[in-house]
Amino acid sequence: MRPWIKRTLFGLLGAGIAFGGLTACGHRYDGHGWQMSAEDSAKMRGRMIERVSSKLDLNADQKQRLGVLADKLQEQRAALAGQGDPRAQVQALVAGDKFDRSRAQALVTEKTAALNSKSPEVIAALADFYDSLNPAQQQKVREFMQRRHGWRRG
Repeated sequence: MRPWIKRTLFGLLGAGIAFGGLTACGHRYDGHGWQMSAEDSAKMRGRMIERVSSKLDLNADQKQRLGVLADKLQEQRAALAGQGDPRAQVQALVAGDKFDRSRAQALVTEKTAALNSKSPEVIAALADFYDSLNPAQQQKVREFMQRRHGWRRG
């Protein structure tokens, strides 16, 4: 695989994960941290798909592939969140007079396993979406990734 394709795919994957993570952590719903209601999640997904679709001028098939990618990213985010409140889990590590190293390692192992189990699906969905783009659309994606502030400014 060509190096620029790898960079692009990893960049898109990273951007997607970062976007999902930042969105999840940046909103507080009913005091549950990054747990969004299904309705709010669907609204955010729809806005994201429409925004990307308008910037890249996607056709129906490409929009559908982008929707699959959004679903896979959401599944991975849910798997990473796991059970319970992540903030409370981290706070529990420092609740006592000693840092709970074994629980911290268990959390890292749990999150790594979730990431490893869902990543192939996310990568496949990302590759399907990217490969469906025409060269001009792919160039727009590459330009977006090179800009510091993304599509918000232009």
